[in-house]
Amino acid sequence: MRTKNRQRQNFPKIKLIKRQEIWTLTAQGWAIAIALIVYLIFFAITHVHSFLAVTSPIKSAEVLIVEGWLPDYAVEEALAEFKIGSYRQIVTTGGSLGKGSHLTKYNNFAEVTAATLIKLGLEAEKVVAVPTPFVVKDRSYASAAEFYRWLSNSNLQIKSINLFSLDAHTRRSWLLFKKLLNPNIKVGVIAAQTQDYNPEKWWVSSAGVRTIIDEGIAYIYARFLNWKA
Repeated sequence: MRTKNRQRQNFPKIKLIKRQEIWTLTAQGWAIAIALIVYLIFFAITHVHSFLAVTSPIKSAEVLIVEGWLPDYAVEEALAEFKIGSYRQIVTTGGSLGKGSHLTKYNNFAEVTAATLIKLGLEAEKVVAVPTPFVVKDRSYASAAEFYRWLSNSNLQIKSINLFSLDAHTRRSWLLFKKLLNPNIKVGVIAAQTQDYNPEKWWVSSAGVRTIIDEGIAYIYARFLNWKA
């Protein structure tokens, strides 16, 4: 009997819970934390568009690259930029037309935009179309890579370029061109303002919300997960 009692006394007790002291926020602390979170959300909403639609041109850039998928009003702005700058050449990029190729002699956005610039008065010898081969994904990277290949095979000896893009897509394109061309060639960027929504109040428009969310996610993906995006 005594042996059984000793065995019971030596058997360890299992505790599933225990009482311990923890630190937590006071009412004032919660109020400050919530106010800080609200401020950070407000700051992000009011500054994310200017971050994505970045404009940081190089004044002495020798070549202006125009992304071929831009709408006509942005192409007109690109031509105006070319005329006031010290550029020697415009290069248009872009992949296959998604629709309408059977109705036109052009097969890609690069050729369409180059023809548009000539129609607007640009001398034909000052514009070169550099079409992007058909790709299912990573289209922005493919355009930048095709331009790099074209430049490597050309006689142009340039030290700087400006990239002309549209609105919130600009930051991502700039990232990809810089990764491919730096440090040998400096890359500046110019963002044309969209006419689809008010950039200063993008959150009140469905088009603005979709654009910012899509481009924000795409930039994060390209910047941190897969820089070819």
